[in-house]
Amino acid sequence: MPSSLRMASGLFLQATRTLTTLEAAPSQRILPVLRNTSESQCRAYSQAQRPRCSQSIQTTLSARNSFSTTAFQARAKTMGQLRQRNSTGPFSWKAALLFVITGAGMVIYFRVEKARLERKRIAEMSKGVGKPKVGGPFTLKDLDGKEFTAEDLKGKYCFVYFGFTHCPDICPDELDKMAEIIDKVRAEAKDDNAFLPVFITCDPVRDTPEVLRAYLKEFHPAIVGLTGTYEQIKHVCRQYRVYFSTPKDVKPGEDYLVDHSIYFYLMDPDNDFVECIGRQDTPESATRVIMEHINDWKREGKPLKTV
Repeated sequence: MPSSLRMASGLFLQATRTLTTLEAAPSQRILPVLRNTSESQCRAYSQAQRPRCSQSIQTTLSARNSFSTTAFQARAKTMGQLRQRNSTGPFSWKAALLFVITGAGMVIYFRVEKARLERKRIAEMSKGVGKPKVGGPFTLKDLDGKEFTAEDLKGKYCFVYFGFTHCPDICPDELDKMAEIIDKVRAEAKDDNAFLPVFITCDPVRDTPEVLRAYLKEFHPAIVGLTGTYEQIKHVCRQYRVYFSTPKDVKPGEDYLVDHSIYFYLMDPDNDFVECIGRQDTPESATRVIMEHINDWKREGKPLKTV
């Protein structure tokens, strides 16, 4: 009996070991497979995903760096502008320079315009009401014997002087100055026909056309000489408010003295008196005055006779 029990317990133990072996065997065979498969899959997954992850991380970092750098630069630029504005105020040096240039230009413009309006006002006052105070209609003869009237002075600025050929000193000095003024005005105006110099004799008996032609040629060929009868000379002198003391009834060969006003009369293209040039004026100052009136006329768009 005891031997039978021992035999039965031995068989039970052997069966138990066998069952345990059978149960353990599949797990031991499957687990290594699963373990090896999982490791290979994980390794393959990690190798496949690692570049993508690295690329994504690098892209994200570069994007962040790019964004933050640009934003920083923009902020830095904006801050620099704000600092510059705070340091210089609302005006920059360019704005200050533009302001100074504009202000200087306006000052010069208003000064020039004020002077022009003043000259225009004086010229308007000189015209008088109904009848000009200086200048007016007259009829004389030029050195070729042709009739010359006040209408022939229109269209140009005329520079009229009254004198006589036997004047010992004053007339030659003034005619020398007149010749210099003619050249200067023509040079500045760049037009030989915009300015007409005229010499009217106060001594019609001795200043014949031949005498006047030879006399005026010594000073400037552009000077237009005019003469006439005693009554015609007296009339034109009265029109221009010129004093002269030439005796009326003079016999041929009789010696006498002549006294007269010493002024140049500047007449505009409408034959209106605009300026008086005296002995105190130099050729430079007279040229400046004449050119101011000529430029005022042109600035207003008024025409000048070119012939």
